[in-house]
Amino acid sequence: MFACGVGLFLHSSQVSAAEKTYTIGTDVTYAPFEYQAEDGKSYVGIDMDIMRAVAKEEGFKVDIKALGFNAAVQALEANQIDGVMAGMTVSPERQVKFDFSESYYDAGVAMAVGTNSTIKSLDDLKGKKVAIKVGTSSAEFVNSIKKQYNITTTTFDDSSNMYDDVMTGNSVAAFDDKPVLAYGIKNGIKMKIVGETYEKGEYGFAVKKGTNKELLTKFNSGLKKLKANGEYKKIVDKYTGTNAKSANSNSKSSRTILGLLKTNSGTLFDGFKQTMLLTIVAIVFATVLGIILGMMGVAPNKWLNGLSSTLIYIFRGLPLIVLAFFIYIGIPNLTGTKIPAFVAGIITLTLNEGAYTAAFVKGGIKAVDNGQMEAARSLGLPYGKAMMKVIMPQGIKIMIPSFINQFIITLKDTSILSVIGILELTQTGKIIIARNLEGFKMWLIIAVIYLVIITLLTWLSNLVERKIK
Repeated sequence: MFACGVGLFLHSSQVSAAEKTYTIGTDVTYAPFEYQAEDGKSYVGIDMDIMRAVAKEEGFKVDIKALGFNAAVQALEANQIDGVMAGMTVSPERQVKFDFSESYYDAGVAMAVGTNSTIKSLDDLKGKKVAIKVGTSSAEFVNSIKKQYNITTTTFDDSSNMYDDVMTGNSVAAFDDKPVLAYGIKNGIKMKIVGETYEKGEYGFAVKKGTNKELLTKFNSGLKKLKANGEYKKIVDKYTGTNAKSANSNSKSSRTILGLLKTNSGTLFDGFKQTMLLTIVAIVFATVLGIILGMMGVAPNKWLNGLSSTLIYIFRGLPLIVLAFFIYIGIPNLTGTKIPAFVAGIITLTLNEGAYTAAFVKGGIKAVDNGQMEAARSLGLPYGKAMMKVIMPQGIKIMIPSFINQFIITLKDTSILSVIGILELTQTGKIIIARNLEGFKMWLIIAVIYLVIITLLTWLSNLVERKIK
């Protein structure tokens, strides 16, 4: 029996090791290295194909998380993910915090301007504004020459918005890795590459310093095999060769608003479902928290009053984006415990929206005439029963419109959670735009979706308000 037990244990350990899954963070707005496939169901590109091919060679699985570059790097620092594969240039600054694989691609920073621009070199940028992408080697390069050329910068989270800033004339140039700019121009952005290639560098797969050496060794081993058997060259040629694969359909009908809506309806619906799920779950927890804090705020106890006021002050005072990053990245950094992005989003919305809910719960209760409580107590009702039977029924009538308005606010606030990689409606829009580069049309579609939902909720609010009067 002991021998059988040991054998089963060893067998299960071997199976577990063979099927080990690593969570890999990436930025799927960075074609041709990583972007969403046109079917909206998978992520493709040079990085994604290399990572999957390496995993197949080395016998492990990968769970790709679309976080955005900046969020992916921070998530890796906080041990929320196992590695980052996102066109990440190896630099001395990054090597302080991360261990890198062998180089899998040679790249360099390039400058792109509008098709009718007369700018040809860095000297022509003196006194002008340029667009950069946060956390990238191209941004580091521009920041290093800002004083020399008297450049003003505008920073964006993704490449598509950065390109739009140049095409609309807000900035005179954008800096990005040359393959990415070339791919965008090939797929429709009205820009041209000028000048030389700056800050040549190498892309590497990154893990946190001193951790996941096993994964890094597997990646290097798999990459070596891919280069030896010719698979690596096939992957790169697939996206950058003469017959390179396009990130999106080039037919005019598919690039109209109706065409985009039809092509991306499944992806948009998934984002919509995630937005509604976040909103509904968060508003339930926020309502419970808000009622508890609100009741504490009107209780005949100074300590409870003070605690309520303090918590409301803190969570109303913190910007939602700061709170989201603190919960998703800060707490895991301190505790070493992973928090899933969805859970972090729910906690963020619960604390923020719960504080606002508590404020109007306190207001609704205090709006009930003091004589009501005095009359109830004079009839012999204890404080708790007087509150539940007399005060709360009157206060709820005052609060209901505010509850529905808070639901609307929570719905809109879910868009901020895109910064931690939750694939709600706004993040879904960013990913689609990175593929088709139709920023104006896609944001118009998403804006209309939000407006329709909010209009329906506003009608509901007005109906309820009329019913309770």
